[in-house]
Amino acid sequence: MKVLITGGAGFIGSHLAEHYVAAGHSVSILDNFFSGNQRNLDSLNGQVNINIGDIRDAELVGSLVKCSDLVIHMAAALGVETILSSPLESISTNIFGSEIVLKAALEFDKRILIASTSEVYGKNPKQPLSETDDRVVGAPQKIRWTYSDSKAIEEATAYAMFKDSGLKVTTVRFFNTVGPRQASNYGMVLPNFIRAALSNQDVRVYGNGNQTRVFCHVFDAVSAVGKLLSTDTSIGEVFNVGGITEISMNTLADLVVARTNSNSSIIHVPYDEAYLEGFEDMQRRVPDITKIKSFCNWEPTFRIESIIDSIAMEMKISH
Repeated sequence: MKVLITGGAGFIGSHLAEHYVAAGHSVSILDNFFSGNQRNLDSLNGQVNINIGDIRDAELVGSLVKCSDLVIHMAAALGVETILSSPLESISTNIFGSEIVLKAALEFDKRILIASTSEVYGKNPKQPLSETDDRVVGAPQKIRWTYSDSKAIEEATAYAMFKDSGLKVTTVRFFNTVGPRQASNYGMVLPNFIRAALSNQDVRVYGNGNQTRVFCHVFDAVSAVGKLLSTDTSIGEVFNVGGITEISMNTLADLVVARTNSNSSIIHVPYDEAYLEGFEDMQRRVPDITKIKSFCNWEPTFRIESIIDSIAMEMKISH
């Protein structure tokens, strides 16, 4: 099978590339290398066909989709800091770029999986969050919500194409996916904590640290994608993919320091010192993964302790 992965040099995308190469498939990647990194593909030793370009290039996207059997659309402007610093570029990439990829998949009748995000739920206080729950987002002037809005529009576009034209699409909402190779320079909390702890620098917790999240190891996320794409029953459906342990940022920081045997101090930093204007946070974000469990018998295997150990080990090796 010929697999095209947009954003394939990124964090999750590169792990998916490894997965499909290991399974014996032919893998092509489209990436502009803004957030993706060539080093993420080093383990593949030239076993993938790399195309440097933008998903807003309709001619390039069409040519690659036409030659593929499966499209996994991971490319996006991501990370709170990216959204706040480059909102117009991020909106364009996430809406216009995704529309081009979806239209190409429809034109050439290709199976496609799109990567959405738990951000679409916004700050809905109802927890855990299931796939049919409402979106609750802040005012348009709170720029951090443009990511949520753009991914929601991408999802709606995909669903409309499925309903109206039979697009063979599956949507996955990833909840705080973490693991080896995740960059820390896009506001990703866990790699930031671990990198600081390994260097015995201050571990910076934003706000009061009582906000909670659930983390999912990238290996579990890749397994979920593989299982969903192995069955046609997932077409037209949306699935949460997330972990199993809700943890506060204060507890997470303590655990990171303990498991890395660090001498780091844990300090609290106000949000207005940590982020550009337009940031807003939510107190809890917990996935309900009942649906994906029932569809394809998937469930996460990594607990938070093993997730921390996995990232810390990779960081030590890479340095």
